[in-house]
Amino acid sequence: MNAAISVSHLSKTYASGFQALKDVNLEIRRGEIFALLGPNGAGKTTLIGIICGIVNPSAGSVTVAGHDIIAEYRASRSLIGLVPQEITTDAFSSVWASVSFSRGLFGKAKHPAYLEKLLKELSLWDKKNEKIITLSGGMKRRLMIAKALSHEPRILFLDEPTAGVDVELRKDMWEMVRRLRAAGVTIILTTHYIAEAEQIADRVGVINKGELILVENKAELMHKLGRKHLTLELGEPAAALPPVLARHRLTLGEDGRRLVYSYDSEGERIDITELIEDLHRAGLRVRDLQTRESSLEDIFVGLVGARQ
Repeated sequence: MNAAISVSHLSKTYASGFQALKDVNLEIRRGEIFALLGPNGAGKTTLIGIICGIVNPSAGSVTVAGHDIIAEYRASRSLIGLVPQEITTDAFSSVWASVSFSRGLFGKAKHPAYLEKLLKELSLWDKKNEKIITLSGGMKRRLMIAKALSHEPRILFLDEPTAGVDVELRKDMWEMVRRLRAAGVTIILTTHYIAEAEQIADRVGVINKGELILVENKAELMHKLGRKHLTLELGEPAAALPPVLARHRLTLGEDGRRLVYSYDSEGERIDITELIEDLHRAGLRVRDLQTRESSLEDIFVGLVGARQ
């Protein structure tokens, strides 16, 4: 079986009547980094909560490496590590005791060498005997990651892991994620920093208002939905687009000094040559030009905006 997680016709309606998930179907492959993107309230945390056994589904089924999350709760949960958005720890416990306790919760035998390696990778080893209440916010976030990895899970959920953390921790975290993926760990992350998902994810899922809009390989998504943009800076401002330019998909900037031309495919590059010729016919002088491709964030905003 190649699926680390299989979600079938999953729905969740809370007692208030709010439907957080609507018939979600999703398969996450073993050993991939899967980025789940969506605005606040889209259903990301509810979906993660159900898979991790924290939230009860209203309908549908979920299996983790073939284990049903309800009928085989212990087997499925033992495979999962979860780094939640909220930092929740025993403030008066030591770092070492907290991580050791988390490992023991899953029935794992003591393994001091593994925990030492884990704390060193997260720059926590020199804090191992300190009370958690004395740690900085960034150190507490590192501890949450250590606790999630303490029982050597094969699947790791990172729910907004870099929200409010410093640049150094963010860099360390993504280095660790890459090492875990290389070791065969499946990683599912949600993030508001879409540029991070663009850099690290293999596949991307977009959820909005409880519905999974799409799931796509990142490269294919960028190819299919990404657009290229050519910005032409004019030598003199134009009050309006001359008639000769009407056939081109152009947008004139508010200051009249910039023209933006958007196109989808390599084949449309031929039109750019014609555009430059038409600009000359219109008596417009181009002082500079720049090209840019749509980012994953541009695509995400477009998808979500279209569903509002």
